[in-house]
Amino acid sequence: MRTIQFREAICEAMSEEMRRDESIYLMGEEVAEYNGAYKASKGMLAEFGEKRVIDTPIAELGFSGIAVGSAMNGNRPIVEYMTFNFCLVGIDQIINNAAKMRQMTGGQFNVPIVFRGPTASAGQLGATHSQALENWFANTPGLKVVVPSTPYDAKGLLKSAIRDNDPVIFMESEQMYGDKGEVPDGEYTIPLGVADIKREGTDVTIVSFGKIIKEAFIAADELAKEGVSCEIIDLRTVRPMDKEAILKSVKKTNRLVILEEAWPVASISSEITYIVQEQAFDFLDAPIQRITTADTPAPYSPVLLKEWLPNAGDVVKAVKKVLYK
Repeated sequence: MRTIQFREAICEAMSEEMRRDESIYLMGEEVAEYNGAYKASKGMLAEFGEKRVIDTPIAELGFSGIAVGSAMNGNRPIVEYMTFNFCLVGIDQIINNAAKMRQMTGGQFNVPIVFRGPTASAGQLGATHSQALENWFANTPGLKVVVPSTPYDAKGLLKSAIRDNDPVIFMESEQMYGDKGEVPDGEYTIPLGVADIKREGTDVTIVSFGKIIKEAFIAADELAKEGVSCEIIDLRTVRPMDKEAILKSVKKTNRLVILEEAWPVASISSEITYIVQEQAFDFLDAPIQRITTADTPAPYSPVLLKEWLPNAGDVVKAVKKVLYK
């Protein structure tokens, strides 16, 4: 095992797949000459050339549409958004074209495309640059939605996403690109739709995904000092969702806390809550608790932003609530 950064894992996944398949190319703002806004495509222009690593204008609607048309004609584009907040300019191409094309053509066209880039907040970037849109895309039939939390998962999942014949939304974080983790030297992939139990426990299940899961680990360490054993499940893919992994864990621990960096209404945690109450209600010993951001646009003030974001203290409180402590 090597220890590499999250951005390096992303770059390796894309580069390895581009060496394997000449129909794959990368396009987006600053992905070529600047080596990527977050250096996640460092060195790729030098290796693959300007026809396969393409700098675009600041025009998400345009280059998203070009990518969809290109995918329909036999290519496998990777589209990088500098942040998923900017994809809203081109969301018509993602939801009305990429997601629906296979069904609307009776299977005549697949759209093998990966839309990737950072999601959610990354510090004091203001309300329009701090939105978690995973639940928006997960609400759309025809899309797969992946939100990894470690370099190992990021590489394995991105390779699977690139090979998938359907459109995949692959969501990262500006605040994770420098994270380090162990990644194997050899070839590996991680199947989409399979959750991972990052920490086994017996008293309560904590389900999360993306960078906010770090707060769950901090909370679990604190709770362990008090004799509370937390099982932490990393969804990794929010659509398709690994329902069985969640249900199996809840049937063991009988308590569930869901941690998500998103607004509460119609969130991924809302969907998980429905699934569990429908299929494992009799196993619950306490009402399900969910932890989300505050139901407001993200504040710019560092003091307010700290209050707006979920944190380990919130997780500790929620766990103690389901344990009636």
